[in-house]
Amino acid sequence: MKFRGLFVAAASLLLVSCMKPASHLQIYYDVPEFHLTSQDGQAFDSKVLQGKIWVADFIYTNCPGPCPRMTSQMKEVQRAVAKMADVRLVSFTVDPERDTPAVLAAYAKERGAAVDDWYFLTGPASELQRLDREVFKLGNIGPTLEHSTRFTLIDRESRIRAYYDTSEPQSIQKLIEDIRALERERS
Repeated sequence: MKFRGLFVAAASLLLVSCMKPASHLQIYYDVPEFHLTSQDGQAFDSKVLQGKIWVADFIYTNCPGPCPRMTSQMKEVQRAVAKMADVRLVSFTVDPERDTPAVLAAYAKERGAAVDDWYFLTGPASELQRLDREVFKLGNIGPTLEHSTRFTLIDRESRIRAYYDTSEPQSIQKLIEDIRALERERS
């Protein structure tokens, strides 16, 4: 009887030690489906992100402030996760009037973005506002074009898992580490 109890305990420990550890990241909000237009002028259905880990930000192409830095940081993330087949990047414009698909495509090319894994999206201002304010909880899109400089990490189940202040020195490295943690976390 004692031996059987020890065997069960040992087997349980072995099973637990073989399981992949769950990520330390919280679960904040669900990201519902959305439909916009990508930099190639094609309809973008967020279903292409299902089962993927993705990072989102809100920028605009003629931004004189933080957007060039944010895009450079997003490119740094792209380089760091290039070998991860299920990671995508999504940049939403906060200036849909000017950021047409052609303008977004030129911006992506100029910044050296690999657009197979990085989408630059535009669409109706009302839908972008809904995403920015109600879904990602980052703020408002308005005439001043002020916007959040945070990146958002979304998991394979379309759940927001973390926010990163891009003005903080270690935020991009932390984001990359958290992407790797989600990569190891299988739902």
